[in-house]
Amino acid sequence: MHVDGMTRVGAGMKKFEWIYQHVSDRLGAAATEVMLPQSLSDAELAEQPDDRLLSAMSRRVFRAGIKHSVVDAKWPAFEQAFFGFVPEKVSLMSDDQLEQLMQNAEIIRHFGKIKATRANAMMVHELAERYGSFATWLAQWPASDIVGLWKYLQKEGSQLGGNSGAYFLRMVGKDTFILTDDVVAALKAQGIVEKRPTAKADLQRVQDAFNEWQAQSGRPLCQISRLLACTVG
Repeated sequence: MHVDGMTRVGAGMKKFEWIYQHVSDRLGAAATEVMLPQSLSDAELAEQPDDRLLSAMSRRVFRAGIKHSVVDAKWPAFEQAFFGFVPEKVSLMSDDQLEQLMQNAEIIRHFGKIKATRANAMMVHELAERYGSFATWLAQWPASDIVGLWKYLQKEGSQLGGNSGAYFLRMVGKDTFILTDDVVAALKAQGIVEKRPTAKADLQRVQDAFNEWQAQSGRPLCQISRLLACTVG
């Protein structure tokens, strides 16, 4: 069903104008703008070195379930242990090299995440071989199908399921929304989903809603996501 040329994804779905006004009435317009995240342009993202993208991806994997400050404090040692996260070098690490890292007290010795680092390096390197750089591939993926990018990272990468893929994208400046508890609560309140979206159809409904809000506002998904989260609680 289409309304004013756009898909109607929920009978209770509010227009972007309502979302923004609801937040700015409570926080003030200036404070609202200050708290909004920024994303990189496609051109800016395409210029990022692949080793920095793999480093951020790996940091996100190791942060999962661990206090971020603990991981961040150890990150210089991770950089050294994983050859500066140069994708080709990490992808060629042997099983013995990975096992030796379990003796390195300067990093977090979680073997599943250590192995995931090599698996993700292989994905990054393969895409770089096909597209010139992983950054180029990432930059060209349309924000209108960001849930498709999440699915790709989850399927082709390692330990990038749940919100980890989205958090990685936010870390490197790729425009994305994130299904935090508050965002999910807001989506439920507006009748877009009935529960946390995990099924393909529910994720598509969420994507359609964000696409509609973006068409209404011209704002990046990351800002719409933050504003939506602030409409609850």
